[in-house]
Amino acid sequence: METESEPYVRLATLRQLHQAVAELNTARSLADTLQTVADGIVTGLGYGLACVNLVRPDGDLVIAAFAGDPAAEALITGRVGSRASWDRRLTMGEAWGDLRFISHTEGWVLDEDDVPQWHTDGPAPRFEDEWHPADRLFAPMYSPTAGRELLGVISVDRPRNGRLPGAWAREALQMYAFQAAIAISNARLRANMQRALVRLEREQQALRASEESFRQAFEYAPSGMAIAEMGGDQHGRILRSNDALCRLLGRNASAMRRYSFSDLVHPEDVGTLLRTSAEGGRAELRLVRRDGTYLWVSLRNSVVADAADGPRFLLTHVEDIEERKRRELQLAHRASHDSLTGLPNSAELRSRLAARLCNMPMSVQPTAVDALDAAYGGPAGYDSGYDPVQDSGGHTFHFDAPPPPLGAYDHHVHVIAPEGPTDDGTKGLAVLFCDLDGFKSINDRFGHHTGDAVLIEVARRLTGGVRDGDTVARLGGDEFVVLADGLGRADAADLAVRLRSAIIPPIRVDGRAVRVGASFGIGWAHCGMTAEEVLQSADQRMYIEKRSRAKQHRRAG
Repeated sequence: METESEPYVRLATLRQLHQAVAELNTARSLADTLQTVADGIVTGLGYGLACVNLVRPDGDLVIAAFAGDPAAEALITGRVGSRASWDRRLTMGEAWGDLRFISHTEGWVLDEDDVPQWHTDGPAPRFEDEWHPADRLFAPMYSPTAGRELLGVISVDRPRNGRLPGAWAREALQMYAFQAAIAISNARLRANMQRALVRLEREQQALRASEESFRQAFEYAPSGMAIAEMGGDQHGRILRSNDALCRLLGRNASAMRRYSFSDLVHPEDVGTLLRTSAEGGRAELRLVRRDGTYLWVSLRNSVVADAADGPRFLLTHVEDIEERKRRELQLAHRASHDSLTGLPNSAELRSRLAARLCNMPMSVQPTAVDALDAAYGGPAGYDSGYDPVQDSGGHTFHFDAPPPPLGAYDHHVHVIAPEGPTDDGTKGLAVLFCDLDGFKSINDRFGHHTGDAVLIEVARRLTGGVRDGDTVARLGGDEFVVLADGLGRADAADLAVRLRSAIIPPIRVDGRAVRVGASFGIGWAHCGMTAEEVLQSADQRMYIEKRSRAKQHRRAG
């Protein structure tokens, strides 16, 4: 049997290796170079299988070329192994110079990692240096630069002599990996240069054809475009408009040249137009059509200088956004309303409630002279050392403490809560917190479909039981809140009874009648409270009311 120690075998291998390296330097592309690297392992170094794993930009390694077995090539080419798995293999392997060898007795720990492989089981070696099918030999390829960046890894298998490579064969594989790294780096450099040349040629072609390209783009753009004068008495005058803009505004090109954009914009949007046309920019405004109707558009101005620092112009892009404006209104409604019931949601409820409140406590409301004087320490005319303050209604107030800013509370309608357990005639903003009784059992027994139907019907009944201008909101789950202004204590109690009575009747869902009750807590909003405090107050009263009613009577109201 021929062995590696025989000189003529080495000489023949060197010739084959020299031919393989020569072919590396003549490959035309990176893909050809990678395949030539794999083929050279099989034809020049005496291995039955060779695989080239190339490092991708993200650091993982992809099988970029395979030689020796078409079936295995079709199976794993293009598959990716993580960088972490490869680092583990290169670290645990037995070092043969730059090569890494993992014996079949140790490689079983790698069978479950994500590196694609084709190794198969085989019988135990019959002699000490026999190659086992599960042996692994890797030849890392490092960049020829000083940084020694890992470019990829060559995997080899099935030496034709059936033996582990000796010292000479190892050195030959290591030298080949070094030459392969140079060839891959050169192929990448050539590819980058070719891309740069192609990009330069394209830029030159684009530059030569820029005027024609602009004309084509301008005339046939699907959205409106115009060229307008910039500066001077004729600032904004339309010099040229494309077909899309003419169709959008219902005017022909000759008619468009008689206008400037300020002639076409909605009067309320003239300021916006002037700001965006001064030095370019974007704005959303309304333009008038020939029939007198207004259309929402997105208008974008770009300043364009003529050749050789000549006059500057405005290139105006006009896009129809009428449909988007309608969608924005719809989205705003969805953001502030419950998707199931259509009622205002928790955020909208808090916003409406907070809009009725201010930070001024009730003890210092400027509703009467004596109220402010009492709050700040003296009657009208009291000499406290602080200058008196006069409100917009002509009332003069004197203070022992620093007075509020002049006009801070002018024109504010303060929220006053009815005082005491009896109805004293005071009208205020009532907050009715509603929690459904028996809803959870319906949800558990009949499912969310039935539960949703119940919530929708309860929302309808609550809405039908309040006045126009009152707010019915879904706080979440089976909790609802009603904001009703201008009610006294008796009015609020009557409203709670009416709403509870409206909820009690059976609700039919899919031919089945179900019933829920409701517990109401009534809170009162007034200045000095936050929206959260008002809701918590109503929530606490609801729980007090719920506990005060016998459990068996809750659902019946």
